[in-house]
Amino acid sequence: MIRPRRLVHAAVGGVVALSCTLLTAPAQAAPGADEPAGTVRLATEKRVTVDYPWAGASGFQYRPGTTSVTTVDYPDAVPPAHAGPDDLATGTDVVNTRDGQKVLQKHRSTGVTATVTIPTGQAYRAAVGWSVLTMDGNGALHVLRTVDGTLTVDTPVTGFPAGARPVLYRTGGSVTRLAIVYALDGKTSVGLVDLSDGAFRTYVTGDEATPQLAFNDRWLVADWKAIRVDAEPGTAPTALTRTGAQLEAVVGDQLLIGNPGFVLGGTEAALTARSLVTGASATVLPSSFGGIGPTPDGGALATAGPSSLDWNIHRITPTGTGGLSTTEVARVPAAATGVQGLAVAGGELFLYGATPGASLRYSSFQLDATGRPDGPQTRRSPGLSPSTCLTGDAACPQLEALGDGRVSHLWTGETGQESVVTVGLDTTTVLSAPTDGDSSGRIGAGTGRYVLYNGGSGKQRVVDFPRAKTAGETTLTRDRTAAAVWGQTLWAPGGTQGQVTGRNLKTGTTTTTITTGAPCTPTDIQAVNTWLYWSCGSSAGVYDRATQRKITVPADLGPARLADGFLLRENRTTHELLLTDFHTGTATTRTLVKLPATDQNTGGSNGRWAVDRFGGPIAYLNGTYGEVSIVPSGVPTSPLAQMEAQAHTPSVIGKAFPWSPVWQLNKPSTWTLTLTNASGKIVRTLTGSSTGAAVRPAWDGTTDSGGGTTGGAYTWKLTAHPRDGQGPDLTLSGTMTLG
Repeated sequence: MIRPRRLVHAAVGGVVALSCTLLTAPAQAAPGADEPAGTVRLATEKRVTVDYPWAGASGFQYRPGTTSVTTVDYPDAVPPAHAGPDDLATGTDVVNTRDGQKVLQKHRSTGVTATVTIPTGQAYRAAVGWSVLTMDGNGALHVLRTVDGTLTVDTPVTGFPAGARPVLYRTGGSVTRLAIVYALDGKTSVGLVDLSDGAFRTYVTGDEATPQLAFNDRWLVADWKAIRVDAEPGTAPTALTRTGAQLEAVVGDQLLIGNPGFVLGGTEAALTARSLVTGASATVLPSSFGGIGPTPDGGALATAGPSSLDWNIHRITPTGTGGLSTTEVARVPAAATGVQGLAVAGGELFLYGATPGASLRYSSFQLDATGRPDGPQTRRSPGLSPSTCLTGDAACPQLEALGDGRVSHLWTGETGQESVVTVGLDTTTVLSAPTDGDSSGRIGAGTGRYVLYNGGSGKQRVVDFPRAKTAGETTLTRDRTAAAVWGQTLWAPGGTQGQVTGRNLKTGTTTTTITTGAPCTPTDIQAVNTWLYWSCGSSAGVYDRATQRKITVPADLGPARLADGFLLRENRTTHELLLTDFHTGTATTRTLVKLPATDQNTGGSNGRWAVDRFGGPIAYLNGTYGEVSIVPSGVPTSPLAQMEAQAHTPSVIGKAFPWSPVWQLNKPSTWTLTLTNASGKIVRTLTGSSTGAAVRPAWDGTTDSGGGTTGGAYTWKLTAHPRDGQGPDLTLSGTMTLG
């Protein structure tokens, strides 16, 4: 039986935290445990719609969704020399707060205040700048303003049609005018009231009950008809070509149009501008929707960005030449999303969680040599459909980070057949390999190009994902036993008790036989560098192939995870994550961290903790929704070494088809690759940093000066420097012949 993968995280009270994607402040550690090197929070890529409780000339307030209000100050705001109700233009920076029959007004940048008292018999309708609009019991409108900040002056609105019923009051890009939509004789009309003297004028009459409208001190656009505010009475508005988007604001002579009701698949909404003078259209902000609106100083605010990880508020203002200027003024924090799986390898933390809609995605955080987060959240896969897992499997989904920038998991199709899936080198590619109808399986191990699959049928497969292939392929099928893959070697029990053999996956031959000292046929085998772990359930040990030492390690708990020089286990009773350091030949165990007791799943690694087998740290869910903490092991790493290589000889080489070898190393590095011709001259030097622990250069056949190379024999030399600074550099070399 299979079931959807469930959410694996420790949530606290259902609180959704808001944060930047990188948190450098350590999480609270348990007493006596190691302090985390840092904490990251997995953010949903869903872009939240914001609203603006207030906007002015000195700054604005915004509120994402239903969360708290954030205030933003413009760094270049200059307060006016004088501000007060006698100067309506300064109202662009006034905050109006209603308290019963009083409206409290404060000029934000100067501190000038005023109080408008609404007379008995009048009701509040709207406020903008220094002006308050009210209606009395007879349906007459009034403009209220103060003198000396306390005495309320009542100016009746004139010109409003007799018998008209106001439907909507709307502020826009002005503090001297306010729009009123009204119904009269079965028609809906839109007009502006001049707040300086209370004069009302109708500009547009149409058939829509609630027409779209936008205006500033120069233009009114309503029901897709535009007219200058200062046009002569009797001037007919100009009809505009309708679109499926909304009228958002008028800035200068430009009408902003956004939030379309429909966009083609593969495209995103954009904020566009249409000149009300020339009719020309242009894109103002791509990937923009929601959170678009006018500001009373004649500008506008709009949200835009490719995802919530880069979701920003932009200020739009008119230029002196009739165009528009956009400035990013605020970063909207992304909301946390639940971590449904985690893995870490080669200095990269992979987190699996929900994206907009029903899909899921891998994201990653780069870690420095100390395990500290060293960069923002980055997409590492396309959107993926939910995976499946075994009934009762809480370490779900099973993730295996391969140490070459990729991560693998299982996916079940409609027929029930499982496939091994690998992603991570870009945001679009998914490589998969079917398991010949097998199901209910597990990923046993994997490094670089090879993934070990343990099928529910009792068969075991090694799936190969070689360089430049578009799919994986099963390179070996055998009866299921305890087994491990490290580099290009498959480790499995030998023919006698305690024996483990190493099989070269490229040649198919058994190259190594080890007597581990195990008192049984191992039920669990793991391999990292020269370390070989075995377990019989009640006893366990590590064999060091470099020194032939046999080291006894604890076997009193559940599943363990081997790393470089240490073993990691979780005590599900005390919730302690225990690290057994055996790199000196003697095993010593200490509590690394105490995990939250709120998550009671039965999974081990990849459930709520994971360890970097490629010389890196440990990651674990720390109990806060969407958060993962990282702690270094404190164990010295092994010297830099090659695990596997795909240094092929290309048939042709060029910019469109470069030479792209892959050297899989055992830990991250920085590297230099030199190409030398038959005359002994270095023609090209490439440098870079490993992808995970894999070196992935690309040579297009050009020289350092940009010229082309001739055919013939070339020698390559790779020098890799360990990123953690532990151990000597690694030097590899070889030859190839270009046609």
